Amino acid sequence: MKIKKGDTVKVLSGNDKGKTGEVLEVIPKTEKIIVKGVNVRKKHVKARKQGEESGIISVECAIHSSKVNVVCPKCGKAVKVGYKIEKDEKVRVCRSCGAKLK
Repeated sequence: MKIKKGDTVKVLSGNDKGKTGEVLEVIPKTEKIIVKGVNVRKKHVKARKQGEESGIISVECAIHSSKVNVVCPKCGKAVKVGYKIEKDEKVRVCRSCGAKLK
């Protein structure tokens, strides 16, 4: 997968189209990612131990990685990720401006 944990991404389609957020978790097996503040659902939680509170909490759910693009820190656009080999090392780069992505 071209998207890594900690990347800033922009959602391209779905209910949260246009939103940006940081990638919290990457699930390569299903090609899904969890983005902060995107695809938020309500979850009803029951208290399991004494002293624990039950209630309704908001949880970010996974979305497919094809629905997002990485935001380039240099040009600020949602771009596709390319690769270059520099000194026997594979580096991720922005396809539009050529800047290195962390």
